[in-house]
Amino acid sequence: MAQIIALAGKGGTGKTTTAALLIRYLLRQEQTPILAVDADPNMNLNELLGLKVELTLGDVKNELLSGVPQGMARSDFMDLRLNEAIVEADGFDLISLGLPEGPGCYCAAHSFLAQSLEKLIKNYPQIIVDNEAGMEHLSRLNLRNIDHLLIVSDASKRGVMTAGRIADLIKPLRLAVKQVWLLVNRSPKNVPSELDTYVRSTCAAKQMQFLGYLPESLELVEAEITGQSFLNLPDELEVIQCAQNFFANLLK
Repeated sequence: MAQIIALAGKGGTGKTTTAALLIRYLLRQEQTPILAVDADPNMNLNELLGLKVELTLGDVKNELLSGVPQGMARSDFMDLRLNEAIVEADGFDLISLGLPEGPGCYCAAHSFLAQSLEKLIKNYPQIIVDNEAGMEHLSRLNLRNIDHLLIVSDASKRGVMTAGRIADLIKPLRLAVKQVWLLVNRSPKNVPSELDTYVRSTCAAKQMQFLGYLPESLELVEAEITGQSFLNLPDELEVIQCAQNFFANLLK
């Protein structure tokens, strides 16, 4: 059965960065094949992985609304375009939700992605889902059975408070999550004792396991600016070493 790891957290905390580092770790551990799902309409996971996305599920959904080629069944056309939307890489594949056209919410796009995921998940032992901010979309995607929910926060009391509120949504949304984790991203070298106390008390109160503090990294910033794939960063970087240790603990 597939192991599903979903990332959550408010915008700007580094969920996508964490997802890319997690995919890197799984590749190094040869836990493949991996399906990376970019479920954020403002997609950029592909950029951190050095991939180009030509077709998104939002695009496919819009095509289906416009009709299918004459003489072709709708289900066959959907399967064809779904396969074409998968970006294949060494040890992992990527599929992106993208931005559906037109006004209104993304409900139809999420529904389409949910149907697509049901077809794909059975082919991969590892599923990494990079989400938009919040948690409601996980239920809309029908991702109700999650092995690890990794909530990413920035190194602030407000960020950790928001992470706790996100954890509170698990029961109302009827998600079956085996383990909930908190990762504090972009942390200073010397974490203030007051912040550390608040992090650990919040984890205890919200039944989250504290994964650790991922340090600020100029190398990650430079890689993102220059378009360098995170998969090619040197293993000896401090942030890479820390991430590897954290993920080893998460998946042990």
